[in-house]
Formats: sequence, C-alpha cells, structure tokens
Amino acid sequence: MAVSNAFVVVSPMLKTSSSSSSNHHNPSSSSPDLIRIHTLSMNNRTRRGLIQRARCELSPSSDSSALNQLKNSPTNDRYTRERSSIVVIGLSYHTATLEMREKLAIPEAEWPRAITQLCALNHIEEAAVLSTCYRIEIYVSALSLHRGVKEVTDWMSKRSGIPVSDICQHRFLLYNKDATQHLFQVSAGLDSLVLGENQIQSQVKQVEKVVKQQGFGRIISALFEKAIKAGKRVREETNIASGAVSVSSAAVELALTKLPGSVSSAMMLVIGAGTMGKLVIKHLVAKGCTKIVVMNRSQEKVAAIREKMPPGVKIIYRPLDEMLACASEANVIFTSTASETPLFLKEHVEILPPCPADVDARLFVDISVPRNVGSCVAELDSARVYNVDDLKEVVAANMEDRARKAMEARDIITEESIKFEGWRDSMTFPTIKKLRSKTEKIRAAAVERFMSKHGKDMDKKTREAVENVTLEIVNRILHDPMKHLRCDGTDSRMLHETLENMQAVNRMYELDGELLEEKIRAKKREQK
Repeated sequence: MAVSNAFVVVSPMLKTSSSSSSNHHNPSSSSPDLIRIHTLSMNNRTRRGLIQRARCELSPSSDSSALNQLKNSPTNDRYTRERSSIVVIGLSYHTATLEMREKLAIPEAEWPRAITQLCALNHIEEAAVLSTCYRIEIYVSALSLHRGVKEVTDWMSKRSGIPVSDICQHRFLLYNKDATQHLFQVSAGLDSLVLGENQIQSQVKQVEKVVKQQGFGRIISALFEKAIKAGKRVREETNIASGAVSVSSAAVELALTKLPGSVSSAMMLVIGAGTMGKLVIKHLVAKGCTKIVVMNRSQEKVAAIREKMPPGVKIIYRPLDEMLACASEANVIFTSTASETPLFLKEHVEILPPCPADVDARLFVDISVPRNVGSCVAELDSARVYNVDDLKEVVAANMEDRARKAMEARDIITEESIKFEGWRDSMTFPTIKKLRSKTEKIRAAAVERFMSKHGKDMDKKTREAVENVTLEIVNRILHDPMKHLRCDGTDSRMLHETLENMQAVNRMYELDGELLEEKIRAKKREQK
C-alpha cells in the first residue's frame, strides 16, 4: 500500500528511551510495543485534510505532538527511507575482550561464504566482513536498519555460539555517515592499537577484493574502495605511518624487553610465515638476531624470506610436525598462524625441557586471533605468555607524536566521507527513480482515462501515437531537472547543489512515499 494513499497514526504506548537518537543506539533493545502504527487507506484529499487539521490543532512547539512523533519515529523512518542504510556491527579491542573476539573471528578463507550467508538474510542487500587481530566488523547495506541489525547479530551469535545478549553488550553500531567515517579511519590506521599501522590497509584491500568477487552489489564495494583511497591519502599527506610500529614490531619489542641477556644469543622460533611472520623475522634481524628457526606448512615461503635476508643471517626451515622439538630449543616463540585451535596447550609446554641459556621461563608471544597459545599455558611457572592485547605498553611510547598527525588526518577523513556520501546520494538515483515513477503513473493514468473515453474508434497506430507523444512530453519536461540531480561527487560545490536540488524535488513532489517493504518483498521473491 503506497504511503501517498495512506495516513499513518502513531500512538505512543511507552516512554521511549532518550538513547534512541544516539548513533550507538542498540535497536535490539527496543520493544516493538513502544510505538503502534496504524496505516489507514484513504484518498489524498482526506489525507491532506487530516494533516492540515493536525497542524491547526497541535502546537508546533509541542515535542509530544503527533506530527513530531510521526516525523521522528524510527519505526516510520524504517519504511519510508528513500535508500538502504549502511550499517557496521562491530566488536573491537575497544569494546570486547580477546576471548570474545577470537570466538567471533572469521578466517579470510571463509569471508566469501560469510558474505553469501549475510546477503541471504531478508533485510540485507550487500555485506562485507573485516576480521583482524583487533576487530570483527560486518558492514551491510540494510533494507531495514533495525531488522537488519537484528538479523546480523543473530547470525553472529549462531555462528560463534556467543549469546545475543553478550554480543549486544559489547558491540558498537554505526549508521550511514558515521559508519563511513569509521571505516575510513580504520583504513587510515587511526582506529588501530598501533596508530598509523600499514597492515590494516592491506586487509581493507583484501576485503574490497572479496566483495567484488562475490558480486553482491556496488554500495559496499564502493565504500571499501573509497576507504582505501582515504587511507592512502592520509598516509601520504600526514606522514602518520612514519616511524610507526606495526603489530609485529611491537611484538618483537615486547619480547626483547622481557628477555634477559642478548638477542643475538637467544634462540628464536617463528611459527607461521605469512605477512605477520615475515614482519616478525624482519624486525628480529633489525634488532641483531642472526639465527631464526621458521616453521610453516610449506618451505617455499620460508625460502623466499631467506633470499631477502642480509649476509650472515640464518633462516632455518622446519616442518610443523617438529613443533614441540623446536620449541624445546627456543627461548622465545612467536606464533602467527591462521589455526582456529591452539597449537600449544598446558600439557604440551609442561613436558618441555628447561629453556636454554639459563633463562627461567620460555616466552610465548602470540599475535594470532584466534590465539595459537592456550590461556592455560600461562598457569605454568616455566612459561610467560603474551598476546596482541599485551602490546599496549610498547605502543604507548610513540603515541604522542602520531596523535598530532591523527588530528590532521581527521580533516581528510571528513572530506573523503562527504565525497562518498555525495556519490551515494547521487549515483543511487533514489530521487530520479521516484520522480520518474511518479510522473509515469500520472501519464499512464491520464492516457488510460483518455482512451476509455475516446479510444474506441482509434486504430492501433493512433493509439501508439498518443502513447509516444505523452512519453515525449514527460521526457522533455524532466530532461533539465534530471541534469541537476546527477553528480559524481568529485566537485564539492556541485555536490552541495545536487543534494539541495534532491531535497527540494523530494519536498515539492512529495516523493518520500517509497516503501522499503516493496524491496523486501522483491528480494523474497528472488530467493524462492
């Protein structure tokens, strides 16, 4: 039922929490009984009369007026929004423990499957998954903001085994512009524990690549594409990454502060030769380490690392099935693999011989999520276990200088965010589509009335001529307005004018009657 032929009466049932206007509002905590919406079928004349009467009878300054409730009702907005909402549902090191993050973590190999499952949800059009050591963030284009958030949260709970209530307690929610700015900040390294770190940029690039391969829409894909551009621009114009530590270098720094004696005499074991493992090796060598045992599934990656080492540095490959034997000879063990189960448990470590070089305890530095070293290992006197959340003490040392650069970076983030929102507003063409739809309905209805009165004696050719001439009239009338409703977002002045034009056209032609429920029904039909 179209909104243009209906009147919505909002009856408050309970007092709505003031937190409902917050960007971090938790939709799942809202009761469906807070607001009752009645949609009454009536013609436009009756609808206009009721609205006019409401305007006369209710004080415009009254916050509790029915008109203000109708305008500000999130439930009403859910169905009359002219476009889908961009939402990020996330848990990061700011809000959730490592234990919770590792249960929610989604390995990169499973991102495509996760996206497919998310896009199969009733109210989700597009999706992307960003899962790293410090965060699990799901970005979606949602037909209904509140229902979409609930569906994604339920999906996260079902996949991880964590109760919905626990996820809701620790998650953060950001919508539209706030979601856009957040991802841009993430890509620029502004939201990382290690401010300005570069690795997150490559992770965002990988997400964008997976989203494009899945082919579930262009909004989320464009969002990540613009985030990569914003991150690159921040690094180029602020030099925020200059001198910045990475997770891997922080892990090495932490290990060396806890390791008695010289790094050159310590036995180092690195398990995992992926990006993180390679960086650990690089920083160990830079600190003077000349002998490193590296374990990996295949020898090829280790051989490639060995070729890039300076003379005098020994990189020794060992297969993973020799892990305990190699660990027994090591002072420090770095782990950075994608294993979803721990490589070291208490029963493995307690049988290892004492550390070489008269070191009291063997150091485990685990920079994997999920963790490669079980928390139970820390109970042993012969072991010291550190994970990614223990790197804060190392990172704090060089935070002050880069915090100043971060202030400069936020201006760039804001500028790039405005450009993306402009692109989204103009390139998704909601106003254009609705204006064409409305004028076409008017034209078709007029032609139908004309034909019912005068079309009996017309031949087929004349009928087609009437159809064509009315189409031409409408297209010519719309031609100039359409030019002022398009913008690619690259020119900020044009962007501002285009957005003003869209708002004016929506207001003058009363175009905000498009129902998202129609989109939902169409999506359900596609799934059958």
